Amino acid sequence: MHPYHDAERLASYADVLAGELPGDWSSTYHPSDDKDDLAELADRVWDLDLVAAALAEQPLRQAAVLSRPDGAQLVLLDRPGEREGFLIAAVAPHDLPGQAYRGVREPNGIALTDDPFLGAEQVSGDLLARYESALAQVRHNAAAQIEPSQPDRVVLTWQSDGSLAAVPVGTTAADVLAAHGFVADQQTGIYRLSGDDTTVQARAVRAAGRQLEAHGIALALQHPSGRIAPAATQPTAPAPAVPRASAARTR
Repeated sequence: MHPYHDAERLASYADVLAGELPGDWSSTYHPSDDKDDLAELADRVWDLDLVAAALAEQPLRQAAVLSRPDGAQLVLLDRPGEREGFLIAAVAPHDLPGQAYRGVREPNGIALTDDPFLGAEQVSGDLLARYESALAQVRHNAAAQIEPSQPDRVVLTWQSDGSLAAVPVGTTAADVLAAHGFVADQQTGIYRLSGDDTTVQARAVRAAGRQLEAHGIALALQHPSGRIAPAATQPTAPAPAVPRASAARTR
């Protein structure tokens, strides 16, 4: 089949499927030119069975991502060697530490018929239930690893990937963190600041500390050792990030 027709077929199927799934889903098509996006998707496919085997046989050349406003995502891809049908799998959240996946069984993926309406029934009756359960478990695990904050004290907890995480109490603290680059997970209330650039991270923490102090809120850093650094209105630059966790999710 011509590549254009392959692309049109996958994108159209994803659009119909998104409209038929329960809840508010949208679809985004990624062509072969989106190499970085496809590589990230392949790494985040939450599957050790059917879809993992397919990706080992044939690299991800195109895909469609189905997304829900709460952050849930599914990836739709071609079925290697088949002219009909597709594969669909859960996508692991990108903003949770590797430890959160420990002990959580992968929701894996399923093969879909070429009929998107029947495919929606397959996803709704099978994959979604496993995905929702696994998603709830990893989010719970992630939240349990973060030192709780108080109304007058925000605690930032170092994560194994070098990011900082907090569960702020009150809208004022939450707004300050969001204004300085912390990204919120609406399901858990966790705010995370990437450690990809430690200079940017340190600058954001210092600025957030100053603004929080203006509201009478202290800021503390929770180190991996479990000790909390003294509250500081102008935190010093964070220490070098701890070694990053492997891209593979720990089970």
